[in-house]
Amino acid sequence: MSTITVHSISNLQAEFEVPGDKSISHRAAILGGLSNGACQIDNYLPSEDCICTLNAMAQLGAKYETLEEKPGYGPTSLTIHGCSMELSAPEGSVDCGNSGTGMRLLAGLLAAQPFESILTGDASLQSRPMGRIIKPLKEMGASIEACGDAPGCAPLHITGGELHPICYEMPVASAQVKSAVLLAGLFAEGTTSVIQPAETRDHTERMLAYFKMPSTREGQKISVTGGKTPEAGRLRVPGDISSAAFWIVAAASMPGAHLLIKNVGLNPTRTAILDVLIRMGADIKAVEHSDECGEPYGDVEVHGKALQGTEIKPEEVPNLIDEIPVLAVAGALAHGKMVIRNAKELRVKESDRITTVVQNLKAMGADLEEFEDGMEIAGGKPLHGAELDSFGDHRIAMAFAIAGLFAEGETAINNTACIDTSYPGFADHLEAILAG
Repeated sequence: MSTITVHSISNLQAEFEVPGDKSISHRAAILGGLSNGACQIDNYLPSEDCICTLNAMAQLGAKYETLEEKPGYGPTSLTIHGCSMELSAPEGSVDCGNSGTGMRLLAGLLAAQPFESILTGDASLQSRPMGRIIKPLKEMGASIEACGDAPGCAPLHITGGELHPICYEMPVASAQVKSAVLLAGLFAEGTTSVIQPAETRDHTERMLAYFKMPSTREGQKISVTGGKTPEAGRLRVPGDISSAAFWIVAAASMPGAHLLIKNVGLNPTRTAILDVLIRMGADIKAVEHSDECGEPYGDVEVHGKALQGTEIKPEEVPNLIDEIPVLAVAGALAHGKMVIRNAKELRVKESDRITTVVQNLKAMGADLEEFEDGMEIAGGKPLHGAELDSFGDHRIAMAFAIAGLFAEGETAINNTACIDTSYPGFADHLEAILAG
């Protein structure tokens, strides 16, 4: 069993880059694989999740060559050979590993193909609900059967075919559902639309435009027209702000700390973490440089100071969902009350992130109350070291490594191999910060 051991630190002075953005890497592999030629992708995230998506596209006929790699992980620069929207039937099941994003986006793709396929994944992924993508894809004409032990769960048996366009109003804001429907719509004759109840990550729309297949938008209605082929090109993936969030919280919460994260994605549908921390009193400056593959990026500089608790607004939750575990840590370290509600979606992530966050924070001495849709944290109570479990959830593992930097004594987080699903090299950055 892999374990990370952390001790408290009194100072944090650091400057580095985080690996490529996970959400953008998934989409680059998929749209590059659908394109009309060779696409070079630089700063690709060599995490287990994104490698699964690359390998899935290779199974479907879009092979790739590694140009540069992170030893022990996988490619950071690669050329993927697009198949001009003509995918091949896979031999055997397509394994998505631990990646909900990979499975949901690939389901949209496979729903339109003239062959049968099976999407599967590890035990954690097979416990996560897929009904939210099955419903609209069935409305478009696909046949999808959820064959898992739990209702609506993977493996997914997909019998693809000719799809018809729909206008789908999502009951819950989800970038993954939106993306699955839009990807399926690329293969349907006519215009497919999705209406989102709140703003969600727009990486799919930005990348479609980069590949010369722009979507259109009216209010919260996003539409694509089928019958086109993505144009191959070269793109660079910016750093992942969800990975940077762990260090940003650590620096923001530690008076006297200074942190500079360079070349990180600053997509406005992903920077709610900065808005919340600034509302808590954090000294954070983001300087945008330019854009890569249609995505704004730049540097984030943090000067640490004492923070105050805040209430996370309902409309912020969809674009904060990955950062809530580490924001809960920030709430425990801050003065006053932190309220997180309207976040029931956290219960169906890699772990039940409401329960796992509450359980681990309580084990470290924090004062908080659990609700069905979130938690309330009475901040400012000193944390102490503890032996914790990640529950196989990469974001829980990393959030509590950050908590351990502020806890008296030693904190051990068990079962941390899961971190490689999103942040290869996290342990190296942590070790450098612990060493001062």
